[in-house]
Amino acid sequence: MDRKFSVSRDLVLVGGGHTHALVLRKWGMAPLAGVRVTVVNPAPTAPYSGMLPGHLAGHYDRDALDIDLIKLARFAGARVILGKASGIDLLSRTIQVAGRPPIGFDVASIDIGITSEMPQMPGFSRYAVPAKPLGPFASRWRAFLSENSGGDIAVIGGGVAGAEIAMALSFASRNAGHSGMVSLVDRGRILEGLPERTTAKLRQALEAHAIDVFENRPVAGVEASGVRLDDGTLIPAVFVTGAAGARPQDWLAKTGLALTDGFIDVDETLRSSDTSIFAVGDCAHMLQSPRPKAGVFAVRQAPVLYDNLRTALADKGKYRAYKPQIDFLKLISLGGKSALADRFGIALSGPKLWNWKDRIDQAFMEKFRTLPKMEPEALPKLHAAGILEAKSDTPMCGGCGSKVGRGALSAALTRLPAPTRRDVSMISGDDAGLLSFGGVRQVISTDHLRAFSQEPVMMTRIAATHALGDIWAMGAAPQAATATVILPRMTASLAERTVSEIMTAAHEVMSDSGAEIVGGHTSQGSEMTIGFTVTGLCEAPPISVSGAKAGDIIILTKPIGSGVLMAAEMQGAAAGAWIAAAFDWMVQSQAEASRILSGAHAMTDVTGFGLAGHLLNICEASNFGATIALSEVPVMEGAVEMATAGIRSTIFEENRAAMPGAPHTPLHDLLFDPQTAGGLLACVRESEAKDALAALQAAGYTAAIIGQMTDAEATLSFE
Repeated sequence: MDRKFSVSRDLVLVGGGHTHALVLRKWGMAPLAGVRVTVVNPAPTAPYSGMLPGHLAGHYDRDALDIDLIKLARFAGARVILGKASGIDLLSRTIQVAGRPPIGFDVASIDIGITSEMPQMPGFSRYAVPAKPLGPFASRWRAFLSENSGGDIAVIGGGVAGAEIAMALSFASRNAGHSGMVSLVDRGRILEGLPERTTAKLRQALEAHAIDVFENRPVAGVEASGVRLDDGTLIPAVFVTGAAGARPQDWLAKTGLALTDGFIDVDETLRSSDTSIFAVGDCAHMLQSPRPKAGVFAVRQAPVLYDNLRTALADKGKYRAYKPQIDFLKLISLGGKSALADRFGIALSGPKLWNWKDRIDQAFMEKFRTLPKMEPEALPKLHAAGILEAKSDTPMCGGCGSKVGRGALSAALTRLPAPTRRDVSMISGDDAGLLSFGGVRQVISTDHLRAFSQEPVMMTRIAATHALGDIWAMGAAPQAATATVILPRMTASLAERTVSEIMTAAHEVMSDSGAEIVGGHTSQGSEMTIGFTVTGLCEAPPISVSGAKAGDIIILTKPIGSGVLMAAEMQGAAAGAWIAAAFDWMVQSQAEASRILSGAHAMTDVTGFGLAGHLLNICEASNFGATIALSEVPVMEGAVEMATAGIRSTIFEENRAAMPGAPHTPLHDLLFDPQTAGGLLACVRESEAKDALAALQAAGYTAAIIGQMTDAEATLSFE
């Protein structure tokens, strides 16, 4: 999104299907100024259907067929909401997603695919797995192959998709050494509607795989032991899947949009009965030219959708018509590395056609694996001296990665006069203050984050959890909070939408912690920043960083690595699944961990100065040393890979300067990685450490004993 312009319109893409993925790619290369783009999808990746049979057969690994939506959205300047859409309110112009406030839109597009679930079939939901959505199906199949030594397999649905799946499962099963049979079941004739020569070749391929075909045999239900037919016959199976036709997502029926058999009616411009809502891919029904559900149509809809979305958002221009081809090339996998090609009734098969199909599929996926490099803004010919030294080719980090170095604030605070009020004192270095009045101890802290995600709800949850960290680290109970929100330039209506999302999310996090939102301040600036000032009440004296003792065991309650992962994501280098998992770590509440560690001698939360920097604070304040067992430090998935690749957060070098003699390895470097909403770092009595660790792990924390305090004077060493 170009921040030189105010944002005036919201475009929401519901679903990460093939059409939307291609639109995002085009948008990244030529965005429309003034538009905020949002992508809603249940997972950080979207599988490409064309490579599914090859994956099931074992020719491709799981990652090969996933489009990384988080990387793609970063390229397009879009925000990603990980969640499943469950409804649209046409009156309020909002989209419902479970677990978050409604998302407002001016223009929306729906590309959510179809499902092969069979809720009306007895036992299917319990004992079978639908072939669509593709992601869960692929995962269940690979788990079955690795966890089972064999067993019969049944595929319900004898269309092309069912036949492809049956042959792929047969091939993979034999390669795994399984001896079970594969059955293909259909209530009518299999491969109905295909040209005679194509059907004959596919039947030969099924026979070559020794697949049992049950035609004109309606299914009565699925049982633990297999598929029961209407005539009472039991087809034994320990793995059952269904590919019998295409069902629309159930929630579409409640949208108020015009539907045909549950699919969204669209005209030749891909607009629905509500002209601000488009629909593409398998979830759409093309009124003027109905076509079967096939990925080739979704791919060719992309340029038309891209142009028409821009026309709708600009409120001017001419809409393009989408004209689907009458027939299209069908490349059908035959289990092994062989394929059948069909067009206009001409059918050919063999390994060369598999190679052709593979090249087409790989070329499609390469569009998303290697995104175009966008040229950075050129430096003006006339510029100030020293600007080249300050210039960086990598974007500035968000979150705690954008903090000023460890010494800057401390040095500034030491120059200030000591507090003269008897009811005010500073604790925990520069993190918080203690207010005492009428026998009540109240702690106060503030923190704010430069956004590393443009998804305001997720960013708010992270910022609120991050701000509460100081309160939990002092053993206090959160009491009240005020919010400080800076939004990028946008129209009043969009600002109202965004602030509503932010404050709703903030209320949820704060109220869950026991605190109340009591006010806030908003303004506009160049980018989104969210922060909170938080107070907490202490029944006992607050835990500070100065109370550690020699021999204390050091416990960490969360993995480290969020800084390098966020830096990698901004550079388009991190896998979307790593980022989604990192977000989950960052929003994990430390309330119960604080209660469990309430007897700690010293405690802090790991944030901008990294694990080493915050432990060094404890060492310096307590005048004792510490040893870290490097191999025991929990690390987020992907962090070591990104550190090994040389990716570092903006503040990393300043953090590392605190210990210039530390070894230069990826694991050592991660100790200086700035953390956002990191875990608690506690020093507890040696006699209490094992019980505390067990209680933390029982409460769901990935906690670990990572070292011990020593007699050495204010030093930090590594094992």
